[in-house]
Amino acid sequence: MKPILAALLAIAALATPAQAAFNSAYTDLDLDECLVLDADDFGASWACPGYKGYPLMVSEGDLRFSLIYGFGAKAGDGQTLPPFNRLGEKLEWRLSNDLGRWMPIATIVRYHTADPETGEDKGQVLVVTQLVEGNSCHIAYIDAVANANANELARQAADASGDFDCASDEVEIIGKFEAY
Repeated sequence: MKPILAALLAIAALATPAQAAFNSAYTDLDLDECLVLDADDFGASWACPGYKGYPLMVSEGDLRFSLIYGFGAKAGDGQTLPPFNRLGEKLEWRLSNDLGRWMPIATIVRYHTADPETGEDKGQVLVVTQLVEGNSCHIAYIDAVANANANELARQAADASGDFDCASDEVEIIGKFEAY
């Protein structure tokens, strides 16, 4: 009887869906390694390597950067922060295995924000972007200097992404915020 019970338990375990787990993968944000798509006196856009071929476009205009994700992305589709800014050197891709394979669900990138008076670096913001076809946008901002656990806060926000409505929900500011 014990072998039959063990076999039934094994079959039940296989039939039970695995709980979603999360993981991170990192890609470089090195514009020298990206393909220039367009450039003029007012800005530029680049096609850059994303996670396992996931489309990523970087756009710069008026001294502000934005990241645009997915197929059919256009340079004007991205979001940025109000102050002049520049991107950090790494892009963290939050991955979920909810579908049985690791898929990107969100990204976290560090923006360095400028002081409006001097133009010098003033703050650092971790920007969490939800990756949902037709509904990708910033969902959370975390001040990376004011919060000792900023990376963990950003990962928690990224792992909860998916239900954010880009058309109507407001970006959440998590923790203490003094970046601009």
